[in-house]
Amino acid sequence: METEHDENYEDIAAANRSIRGKSDIAWSYVIQSKDEKGKTVLECAFCHKKKRGGGINRMKHHLAGVKGNTDACLKISADIRFKIVNALKEAENKKKQNIVLDDTNLDGPEIEDVDGDDIRVDVRPSQKRKKQGIDLHDYFKRGVHDQTQPSIKACMQSKERIHAVDMSVALWFYDACIPMNAVNSPLFQPMMSMVASMGHGYVGPSYHALRVGLLRDAKLQVSLIIDKFKSSWASTGCTLMADGWKDTRQRPLINFLVYCPKGITFLKSVDASDIYASAENLCNLFAELVGIIGSENIVHFVTDSAPNYKAAGKLLVEKFPTIAWSPCSAHCINLILEDVAKLPHVHHIVRRMSKVTIFVYNHKPALNWVRKRSGWREIIRPGETRFATTFIALQSLYQHKEDLQALVTSADPELKQLFKTSKAKVAKSVILDERMWNDCLIIVKVMTPIIRLLRICDADEKPSLPYVYEGMYRARLGIKNIFQEKETLYKPYTNIIDRRWDRMLRHDLHAAAYYLNPAFMYDQPTFCEKPEVMSYSWVGRENIGQNRVIPVFNSLTIII
Repeated sequence: METEHDENYEDIAAANRSIRGKSDIAWSYVIQSKDEKGKTVLECAFCHKKKRGGGINRMKHHLAGVKGNTDACLKISADIRFKIVNALKEAENKKKQNIVLDDTNLDGPEIEDVDGDDIRVDVRPSQKRKKQGIDLHDYFKRGVHDQTQPSIKACMQSKERIHAVDMSVALWFYDACIPMNAVNSPLFQPMMSMVASMGHGYVGPSYHALRVGLLRDAKLQVSLIIDKFKSSWASTGCTLMADGWKDTRQRPLINFLVYCPKGITFLKSVDASDIYASAENLCNLFAELVGIIGSENIVHFVTDSAPNYKAAGKLLVEKFPTIAWSPCSAHCINLILEDVAKLPHVHHIVRRMSKVTIFVYNHKPALNWVRKRSGWREIIRPGETRFATTFIALQSLYQHKEDLQALVTSADPELKQLFKTSKAKVAKSVILDERMWNDCLIIVKVMTPIIRLLRICDADEKPSLPYVYEGMYRARLGIKNIFQEKETLYKPYTNIIDRRWDRMLRHDLHAAAYYLNPAFMYDQPTFCEKPEVMSYSWVGRENIGQNRVIPVFNSLTIII
């Protein structure tokens, strides 16, 4: 019977192909005819249900049993249904590969499946937006009057012409050694659109114009933007930040920046060589900056956690009681990492493990051998001023443990000769010391929560202040769990955290930010209900009802 049916299906397919010239697999199981009005009717060869619309695509869904477009055939055999389902998947994948998804070229060619054949058709941008449900404002990313809107002429250009223009831009990038991520600048596409709007023959600005006239005009535009920021300081309040650093001549400089919900503004840079060591002189300098901004506009003051800055901050708060002072969270966490790195056993491990890195990168045979290993990535080396990189380097070394052990046990004659030297023997003893690797792993696990918190505080991706209190709490708890609550083991680490956290970083501001963070407020099982958290209303009960908005460090806004 199956052979008989197959022969019938082949006869049907041959007849359909002779009439329609179709090659879709579904035609082998569909009977095509005309009704009394001359319209095409497709009939399933299994259940003999007739369909008068949707073409072969609808019949394929019927045969495959796909819900949505039509009902499923209940009499089709499993192997034929499997073939039809695979045919639908192949057609869908082909459409995805050929549809132009870039909304800057919405008028490009698209592949559509019509009656089982892949036919290349051109769809206008308006039709494609309507079909895909794209909002008009999503297409014009800076409004319906966006200057980057492609013109009709641009839409009609051939792929060869577009490639030629792209190549000319690329060659300019390569010749001028411009970093490729410059194209990610929000000003890149507006610049290209303005150049295109000038038409053929436009000559770019000269070297003199870029360094004199245009630079002066750009400065004026930036000044107008800053003035717009300043106008919001009175209504929303702002945070004054003092960033101390030293230049190549070892001069102590202080950069002053102002944060408000609209953005961060650089105010000025001061050479503090004469006043750096005196808390009173620093306080007078800070007071001068407060006078420029307006004491009624500043609600938060952030500095480094150095003793002179700390003393100056307290003096400033006494002068201006409405200003809250706090040290920089990232700086305090860096100091925690520095103190941990100074612990005798940690320093010993770091010093021994660093000998492995130095040995590998100072001997070409060893370096060339490991670089040929599958999946090899370079070992991270610690930086001089970034204390977190010490522990990141330990983690990197631990990830290369197998490669390094394979290196020292290799049968390569050149490597065997190399490991006869004294320095190589020291590196080999470290690499084969399993206890050293275990200690390295413990230190990495202990410091991972602190490093994760540092990344949050030292980045601009999201507000960091609401996560400092919770981060410190989880870091201490994680360290205790690693050492299974054995006080003699975890105390050296928690004492350092407590010393830096309690003396420098622990402020009611962090407790208030933690309390007001929705990520923790509604997580009742783990929410901390310590008195310092529940008394968050320290920020000013007398101000309740005035609808005053306090923006605090790193984009957090507290409404009281």
